Amino acid sequence: MKEVTVEQLKSKIDNNEEFQLIDVREPFEYEVSNLGGENIPLAGIVIEASKVARDKPVIIQCRSGARSAAAVNQLEQQFGYDNLYNLKGGILAWAAEYDSDMQVY
Repeated sequence: MKEVTVEQLKSKIDNNEEFQLIDVREPFEYEVSNLGGENIPLAGIVIEASKVARDKPVIIQCRSGARSAAAVNQLEQQFGYDNLYNLKGGILAWAAEYDSDMQVY
């Protein structure tokens, strides 16, 4: 599985690179803190697969990286995606590295 670090994600944001960010946490988690990605909970990722881009890099994130890894695996295995990246460490890593004021749980 391909992964990106929070440093690589920050670089993509700072350089205005084209990519899609998907947050697979539950809506109540997304409301607490998010990075502005599209919220598609893990339980619905297969049903909502049509919302996942195929023509640009897609970074999938969650709280720690476990659920997003599961989402990447499901999409790759069931739909043949080859442009997906798991955000290593998830939003916890982002908060630790870039936003100490971000609410985490």
